[in-house]
Amino acid sequence: MTAIAQPLYAAHVADDPEADARVALTALRRVAAAWRLTGDEAAGLAGVSTRTWARMKTPGWAGRLGQDQMLRASGLVGLYKALHLYFSDELADAWPKRPNAGRMFGGHAPVARMLAGGLPAILATRGYVDALRGGA
Repeated sequence: MTAIAQPLYAAHVADDPEADARVALTALRRVAAAWRLTGDEAAGLAGVSTRTWARMKTPGWAGRLGQDQMLRASGLVGLYKALHLYFSDELADAWPKRPNAGRMFGGHAPVARMLAGGLPAILATRGYVDALRGGA
């Protein structure tokens, strides 16, 4: 008898979207706090309204995150991690809001670029930092 191999991640994929959303939201809150984002900035990066972001921060929030919001969370957490691998903790947490002379930022802070460009800009910024570290 031939057994069909299950992917290693199969036990987790789409089992509990609410649990996935809670984990992603916890990570987003921590990134927002570390980067000292305003409510408007955090909401914009998360892809939700400011009012929704305020509700999402309350204990017991039981909403769901859409695919776009989950991808945003993944990109932002990956960016946070990459920054902390490349820079000291203090600089890693300050970098997103500091003006950047890099061609992709044009003298603006990476947060401003990500807010203006949405998910593609979040992923491009993550790729930029990965390339700095030699990972791309």
